Amino acid sequence: MKSKHIAADAAAQVHVIILDPGEEAFAALTRFANESAISAASLTAIGAFERATVGWFDIASKSYRKIEVNEQCEVLSAIGDIAVGDDGKPSLHVHIVLGLADGSTRGGHLLSGTVRPTLEVVLTEVPATLRRKKRADLGIALIDLGTCARLRRRAAFTGPLRSIRCRQQ
Repeated sequence: MKSKHIAADAAAQVHVIILDPGEEAFAALTRFANESAISAASLTAIGAFERATVGWFDIASKSYRKIEVNEQCEVLSAIGDIAVGDDGKPSLHVHIVLGLADGSTRGGHLLSGTVRPTLEVVLTEVPATLRRKKRADLGIALIDLGTCARLRRRAAFTGPLRSIRCRQQ
């Protein structure tokens, strides 16, 4: 994996991340987010995989149904976000559409993808902290804007939490 920080201003920092053949995309992007201490970002990507697993969330069973794609496929579109998860680490959430040789597509949540020949990712980091919390009623973790506001109010009374940054419109 190679990455380059290509732009920065008060509103955003833009990173371009290029994954190499054989890299597992979800793990590599999660590692990048952890190493860069990213707490709020959006991302897009294009490229290709030699194989991938996507997931369709079954709300009734509160679990992902895995869809295996065991052939070379084009990443036609990938879009996602990064927020801080329940474990305090960056949590990656990516939806993806894969194009197959016959022109059909497969799509869902990116669970894994082995890059071949490349995956080109543009990640836009914003100066904020988004919080992703597990929702027991749904069985998945979702961004919780209320948690961000509560953390910010607590920061006014406690010194150690002053590093929490929240922006709400």
